[in-house]
Amino acid sequence: MAVYVYSITSNDHPVKLDGLHGVGDPPGTLRTVTDGVLCAVVSDAPEDLRPRRRDVLAHQEVQERLMADGAVLPLRFGMTADSDETVRAALEDRADVYQERLRSLEGATEYNLKCSWEEEALLRRILLESDEARELNTVLRGGSGTPQMSLALGELVAQEADARQQALAKGIVEALRPYVCDESPALPGGHDFLSVSFLVRADKEEMFLATGISLANQLGEECEVRLRGPLPPYSFV
Repeated sequence: MAVYVYSITSNDHPVKLDGLHGVGDPPGTLRTVTDGVLCAVVSDAPEDLRPRRRDVLAHQEVQERLMADGAVLPLRFGMTADSDETVRAALEDRADVYQERLRSLEGATEYNLKCSWEEEALLRRILLESDEARELNTVLRGGSGTPQMSLALGELVAQEADARQQALAKGIVEALRPYVCDESPALPGGHDFLSVSFLVRADKEEMFLATGISLANQLGEECEVRLRGPLPPYSFV
């Protein structure tokens, strides 16, 4: 029977699973698969596995319980294997890699940061700071502009917006970098200009959070700063 894999730990991790249940309906019973110095937490995989709220929460609760007692390689929701034997073989084949990652994640959690810039505020800033954009906009608003000028203004605003957002994203990451031990950028979606995950150790967490709050205050209402965490370090497994 297929098995659902939650996470990998070292075999000396206490793996306290009392009171927790796995994914599925009825919920799967959690168990461990071990090989050498590694241990995987698994349960039987339901046939109709989908990211239902109850299953996502069950998956997350397992990660949080394990993280409270030591380093964990948390696998993302939906990871399955053909059998316990397949899991055991993977632990054996990649033992060195998994052990190295566990050492790197010891005492660390993930924080995800996303930032967006309010479009009207960004446009106002561009028109205030760019003489060329302001002049084109003035002509067009006066009714004497041409279609070519309108196109030129649109291209200029897009270039200016991109340059400002890239510069701000770089500055934000550089300000936080002294307090993180690793970072994992992602392609921003929607109106976001920055999406990045940080791996933060416990001894740097207070300064990391304080710096994040300070950055948000400095950016003001024009920019929305969304910091989520602490999270299982999915981005660093």
